[in-house]
Amino acid sequence: MSQSVKRPLLIGVTGGIGSGKTTVCRIFEALGIPVYSADERAKWLVDHDAILKSDVTRLLGSEAYDEAGRYNRSWVAAQVFAKPDLLLQLNALIHPRVYADTELWARGYADKPYLIKEAALLRAAGEDGNNLDKLIVVQSPLELRIQRIHQRDPHRSEQEIKNIISRQMSDEERVQMADYVIYNNETQLLIPQVLRLHETFCQIGL
Repeated sequence: MSQSVKRPLLIGVTGGIGSGKTTVCRIFEALGIPVYSADERAKWLVDHDAILKSDVTRLLGSEAYDEAGRYNRSWVAAQVFAKPDLLLQLNALIHPRVYADTELWARGYADKPYLIKEAALLRAAGEDGNNLDKLIVVQSPLELRIQRIHQRDPHRSEQEIKNIISRQMSDEERVQMADYVIYNNETQLLIPQVLRLHETFCQIGL
């Protein structure tokens, strides 16, 4: 990032499926902090970013997009499901475009002390190829996560949910990356935890 262009502090929020990271982000939004949804923006970019569309087509072939130019998600998912190397190559195309999009978005909020970037997968703050200043990990007990996912997606079986969770990074790995941990376990109040971090980030971001 160019040193001549200042952007606010960028705080990452991540957590496993069903951990409640989106709920945490909504609390930050209620406090007036803009939230960038990396996963939603990645979906938009893969459909609309001309550079990315060209790169994806070069990697996967013309079937990656339909005749109307829309990303063929189900076909792509089938291609990369059994080919981890291909998935890594695809992510290596998408992530830099999301990075650049995040930076552009962030510079539009120079008046804010900090901003939030939400994503299912975020690296530790300070790692190469990452534009985060700090990383929050939202933690929640496994059984509670399964219950939440089942309520949200009742068609999914418990085994299917466990399979999804098993393919994600472990809680221990996430905590090792974290600068801060929010516990969304229904025994510790969520809003006070977010408020404490809000106060901390406002002081750092001054």
